[in-house]
Amino acid sequence: MARILVAVTGSVAAVKIDSLVATLAEERHEIRLMMTRSAEFFVPHWSRTDRASRFPVFRDRDEWPETGWNRGDDVLHIELGRWADALLIAPLDAHTLAKWAQGMADNLVTSVLRAWDYAKPLVVAPAMNTRMWDNSITRRHFAQILSDREGIWPPHGKLPNIDEIVAAFERWYEPLEIVMPIEKRLACGDVGIGAMAEVDTIARRLNAVLRASSIE
Repeated sequence: MARILVAVTGSVAAVKIDSLVATLAEERHEIRLMMTRSAEFFVPHWSRTDRASRFPVFRDRDEWPETGWNRGDDVLHIELGRWADALLIAPLDAHTLAKWAQGMADNLVTSVLRAWDYAKPLVVAPAMNTRMWDNSITRRHFAQILSDREGIWPPHGKLPNIDEIVAAFERWYEPLEIVMPIEKRLACGDVGIGAMAEVDTIARRLNAVLRASSIE
């Protein structure tokens, strides 16, 4: 059993969070969730869930409460990062990917990412429209993340294709796993790659990373 911090961002694939949480719970993992404001749009029933529930949910208003800050208060994004054995971002939308690559920390999810201990597992399941996924900006953002960690990418200034980027992550940065999106009919009606991977696939890849890191 591991402590899994699940970040849900603003893709329509957020509607799969019920199934994902149930699948992870079957593995007896302890689960906490974070949601961006745009993710709450797709799963409003989760936005009404509080910290006292079986699966506590944290939002921006928990990081910056209306009651204000007092010296000695816990810093939520630090405490969540310390608590977690692994971070799973599912779905990872294009906006959060861009913020991650640029080091932005303007909401709870990106603040946790900015302070994340990269010796611990981090699994991401991107989900976005095909036109967004195929855009060179997406590749540039993933390449930037790898370059920031290892200082080796991209070689010769050439922007690699997405398969080369994933292979580089697997070679140079084992604790981070990219669960590639799949091709299907998307919510907009287009048929193409960009849909979030199946829940069982995400759970299986997460468990594999946990085992490789001696966390079970």
